[in-house]
Amino acid sequence: MRVPSLRILVYTGKGGVGKTSVSVATALKCAERGLRTIVISTDSAHSLSDSVDMEVGPSIRRIAENVDGLEIDILKELEENWNEIRKYIFTFFTSQGMDEISAKEMAIFPGMEFIASLFYLERFYVNDEYDVVVVDTAPTADTLRLLSFPDVADWYFQHFYGVMKNFVRVARMTVGRVISFPIPSDEAMHEFEKFNLRIKNVRELLTNPEITSVRLVTNPEKMVISETMRAYTYLSLYNLNVEALIVNRVYDANADSASPLKLREQKQHLEMITDVFSPLKILYAHQFTLEVVGRESIMKLADELFSDSDPSALFSRENPMKIISKGGSTIIRLKVPFTGTAGLELYNTRDAIIVSIGQYRRTIALPLGLYGREVASAEVADGVLSIKFREEANAGRKGKRIHRRKDKGDS
Repeated sequence: MRVPSLRILVYTGKGGVGKTSVSVATALKCAERGLRTIVISTDSAHSLSDSVDMEVGPSIRRIAENVDGLEIDILKELEENWNEIRKYIFTFFTSQGMDEISAKEMAIFPGMEFIASLFYLERFYVNDEYDVVVVDTAPTADTLRLLSFPDVADWYFQHFYGVMKNFVRVARMTVGRVISFPIPSDEAMHEFEKFNLRIKNVRELLTNPEITSVRLVTNPEKMVISETMRAYTYLSLYNLNVEALIVNRVYDANADSASPLKLREQKQHLEMITDVFSPLKILYAHQFTLEVVGRESIMKLADELFSDSDPSALFSRENPMKIISKGGSTIIRLKVPFTGTAGLELYNTRDAIIVSIGQYRRTIALPLGLYGREVASAEVADGVLSIKFREEANAGRKGKRIHRRKDKGDS
């Protein structure tokens, strides 16, 4: 890939915290500085049109000077970008006796809207169409699936696509006329290969801290803060650069609508945010209105968040995962904030490390130099998981669990 010239800003957080308003505010502020900008909504329940007070839709549309908008529509994306894959999946299911309506539904497999969103990022980067892409995401869980998809998909392609390709080649020469399901066409196989290459490119974009930054949006409320902490952990697990925290809807101390009790409670929560998220960059937006709709109110939010500063500026260049050679040993260090050994599982195979935190799991492909090496130790300290490898290789070794969660009641 070429030298970075694009900034991708991903806003995520619990539903209802104001991600769309903050995303649009960032886009308008970037455009004000002369940056070619687009804001993309990846949430199936789009609110981008409501925020800018105009219809945006599934085609790129100009919403202000230097700013375009786009709401992802998976049906449109399937028709335009994955026609051969869609046709093959449809043909496969109808060949197995499924009715055509159900087969069309099955052709839209889970995660396609995520893929469509990610491929737009690759397109904008390759074609140099924009300086800044602002991504307004769905609530936290869907965002994690979106951002972890390239990592997961790449692993599956590495392990299964070669097998599938060989099967198709053999089937065409031997059993193609007697098997009960259709063999993918050359066009479909080519589309699968193209898909794999694009996924690799997207993965490189998302994990490059010079290009992609994740910004968490939260409110000064206990439950929201707790979910934001979990999101920070999981995003770091997938090697994504979380560079800033936006605290939205902060009551002004002089606000008539806030009771003394509410202000005291909020003060405690703001102190908690400062304590637990430090040294992360924290930006604050006061609740000047309950509904941020239209350019005037959005620009007021933008000015409060960024003032005269560049909203696309890099607040951090930290890569959550590092491989370090030290004193004859190799160590993988992975940032896992707010995680202790009690909430973590680790499994070592010949060519990968599998790390599980809560309900999320990441398979980390090992560089060739670490193939077959056993893990000597694994520990979590100060929010960093350090995995130390033995120097001797043991290429024939089977997978081995090296740390398991210790729940209450375990001896």
